[in-house]
Amino acid sequence: MERISSDNNRRRYGTLTRHVHDTLREGILDGNPAPGEKLPSEAQLIERFNVSRTVVREAIAHLREEGLVDPRRGAGVFVIEPADAVGPALAGIDSNRISSVVEGLEVRTAIEVEAAYLAAARCSPLQEEAIIRCHREIGKLIKERKPTIDADFAFHLAIAEASNNRRFIEILKSLGVEMVPRAALEGPGAVTPNAYLERLHEEHRLIVKAITDRDQMAAREAMRAHLAGSQQRYRSYLNEDTNLS
Repeated sequence: MERISSDNNRRRYGTLTRHVHDTLREGILDGNPAPGEKLPSEAQLIERFNVSRTVVREAIAHLREEGLVDPRRGAGVFVIEPADAVGPALAGIDSNRISSVVEGLEVRTAIEVEAAYLAAARCSPLQEEAIIRCHREIGKLIKERKPTIDADFAFHLAIAEASNNRRFIEILKSLGVEMVPRAALEGPGAVTPNAYLERLHEEHRLIVKAITDRDQMAAREAMRAHLAGSQQRYRSYLNEDTNLS
């Protein structure tokens, strides 16, 4: 009975910490408080959320790890500017060189495989919902025969955000929407074969399932398989004059 009670307490503590963290994080990302401004005091946060000092401090610690706040002894917790984007060497894909698309996929693999692994362990309920929402949006656009490139980028970015490692987010943002290979190869107005999109959507589904199941190894392998498949498809472009199907 004592072990069960202890486990329940740990789960409740974790849920409260995530709630405080997610609420504060969402406000910061919306500019409330803005960079340079202070979060409410510890006492105010305790009263606002009706939680213990330990819960508040743990939530603040997570925000600090994400590079969103800077606790200053005796002064308070200040919201800080997001770190500058990583260097121009990662700024986009050269759409005139298919080899550049492959290089981008290799960079993405190095980042996103681990991001998916961490997302399965760290994602909050709000972040999990964002991933699911992005996946559903892609499916909706496929059925409507509308462009999916921006939604695809949003899906992968949501996973990076769920890893709670801001460096992953910075790198993907620096690559931009061109990180989705068909954005670079097809050009404006091109129509991607539906069978190809359905295959990608299924690969995405396996990633979502692993993350929502909190299966870190499955998430890692599902993302690796997805990006390895993309690499293979686009490497074939170097040697063959084929379409995406």
